[in-house]
Amino acid sequence: MSRMRMRLVVLQVAVLSMLAVLGVRLWQVQVVRGKEFVTAATETRTRTVMVPAVRGQILDSSGRPLVRNKTALVVSVDRQQLQRMPDGGTEVLTKLAQVLGKPVNQLQKRIRSCGPGVTRPCWPGSPYQPIPIDNRVQTREALQILERQEEFPGVTAEVQAVREYPQGKAAAQLLGYLQPVTQEELDKRDGLKAGFSGVDLVGRDGLEYVYDEALRGKPGLRQVQVDRLGKVLGVEQQVPPTSGDTLITSIDARVQSVVEKALAEAMKSAPKADGAAGVVLDPRTGRVIAMASAPGYDPTIWTGGISEPEYQRLLSDKSGKPLVSRAINGQFAPGSTFKVSSVSAMLAAGYPLHGTYDCPGSYMVGDRPFNNFHGIGLGSMSLHTALVKSCDTIFYKTAYQQWLKDGGLHPKRPPKEVFANMARSFGFGKPTGIDLPGESSGRIPDRTWKKEMWQQTSAENCKRSRTGYPEVKSASRAAFLKRLAYENCVEGFLLRPGDAANFSIGQGDVLVTPLQLARAYAALVSDGKLRSPRVAWARVRPDGTLVQRIDPPVVGKLPISPKDRAYIKDALSQVPSDGTAAGAFSGFPMDKVRIGGKTGTAQVWGKEDTSWFASFAPTNNPRFVVVVMVSQGGMGAQTAAPAARKIYEGIFGINRPPLVTDGKPVSRLPLIAPDGTVAR
Repeated sequence: MSRMRMRLVVLQVAVLSMLAVLGVRLWQVQVVRGKEFVTAATETRTRTVMVPAVRGQILDSSGRPLVRNKTALVVSVDRQQLQRMPDGGTEVLTKLAQVLGKPVNQLQKRIRSCGPGVTRPCWPGSPYQPIPIDNRVQTREALQILERQEEFPGVTAEVQAVREYPQGKAAAQLLGYLQPVTQEELDKRDGLKAGFSGVDLVGRDGLEYVYDEALRGKPGLRQVQVDRLGKVLGVEQQVPPTSGDTLITSIDARVQSVVEKALAEAMKSAPKADGAAGVVLDPRTGRVIAMASAPGYDPTIWTGGISEPEYQRLLSDKSGKPLVSRAINGQFAPGSTFKVSSVSAMLAAGYPLHGTYDCPGSYMVGDRPFNNFHGIGLGSMSLHTALVKSCDTIFYKTAYQQWLKDGGLHPKRPPKEVFANMARSFGFGKPTGIDLPGESSGRIPDRTWKKEMWQQTSAENCKRSRTGYPEVKSASRAAFLKRLAYENCVEGFLLRPGDAANFSIGQGDVLVTPLQLARAYAALVSDGKLRSPRVAWARVRPDGTLVQRIDPPVVGKLPISPKDRAYIKDALSQVPSDGTAAGAFSGFPMDKVRIGGKTGTAQVWGKEDTSWFASFAPTNNPRFVVVVMVSQGGMGAQTAAPAARKIYEGIFGINRPPLVTDGKPVSRLPLIAPDGTVAR
């Protein structure tokens, strides 16, 4: 009996102890840490969701869409949540692959992080954001995921905006593309993390990059109540997103299409052509009406992720590096199109505007003869005729004379360098400042540049002057390279007389971009002001409210008088009818629209010549400047000039309806109605 009583006492003590412990614990939870657990419980029930904004569209000068949005069902995966699962999310991905009809290893590749040694497809964005793995999902597939959410934890299917390109491949390099934001960008770019919805993409090139913040808009906020399984019970707070601005450009989609087609046909006509570019500017405003680069590519290739073979193709030399815009990144010797700068330099140096100049078949520059085209002498002529007939020896002689005046191999301090300084005044040797990323600066090879290059290359040249070029199969070529290396080793810092002569006709080491040349001609044939070109014209809200007008700024002025500019312009006005481009414009109705311009044929060692044509129209009141460049296209009159003719035929409606009204670029912004549609 006593034993039984003892057991009951022990049991009572144990029960009382447990109750005491439970009471103390309840007191701690409810009193001591009550506020902490209330807050935690509230956070557990509340989820804050960032609602992405609709990205703004990009329109042409008349309101035609260049880039717009279309809605699509997108399936995304939270990789962080999958990795916390015992099997790393393999079971979930396997089920998802069955629903989407894709191999599971393909999904696994798409959600791994890009990095060294990781080939595409992979995820280049932040590891903490949902990873889209399919943007072409059907409604039936999305419902299977949403209705069986317990089988697909970490997987979402929702409607998102996807970029669409109504003009196809046109202006792909100019427009740019979108890619996921990286964690590095979130950490470094001010304001990006605060306004990032978790599924936003950012511009990686072109207008999408430059105007990314305005196009992206601001995400909204939605706070929802959920149960322990994540099912939404209700909405506590909701702030709608602010759509991105609409970007109106000065691009005319119709002219852009004609330029793209003309470049494609020009490359086909030149068997060895490996690239081309075309630029159309409004010389009065500096706005870009069209800008194309060939070869191009289809920008939809970025939508939904890009495969490794596709990505490598965009970067490869074999495919012509279609990601690169030759209009702003390509640097080429300009040939005789550069002579507008050289004539201006001659006038600045005191050579008479209405003087008479001899054009022999050859001219001795130092101890070396420099020949005219085919060594043909053209007799005495004016500067007007020198531009029309493209005499080289006149420019060789004057450039050599100025080189001697500067002291030759022992230059005066400071040398005047009339030709180089005039070229800089025309905007060559530095970026134009266009509202596109990655623009090249070109090159003006003056005495300072020669010294800098010698400092960078003298060690290699001195080494090669001793070892030669045993890897070069041609003995004569190897001997030439060894001799050249010796000369550059010993005196590569000197500007030689041949350097000055070549510079005057746009050969040698001088390099320009097609956009730089177009900008220079625009200043020459308009008001003499050098403008920084702009593609964007205005930003407007989706309801049509004007946010910002984007005007090309004036950044310089040509240092030649209006009289001199008119003289040069008048000479160029005869080139397509009576000069080097007469064959290319044979039969063109000059009485309807008179074209002015200059051909250029730039020699490139080991390749075919670079073909150029820089032009303007109408000559009496220029409203368009057109520059065409075809790499390895041959003579300027052979490839580039015919392409420019096709562009003008489209613009002014030669044997077809005109692309522009009254022969002028669009001068008024399109009206955006309150509902977001284009009113005109």
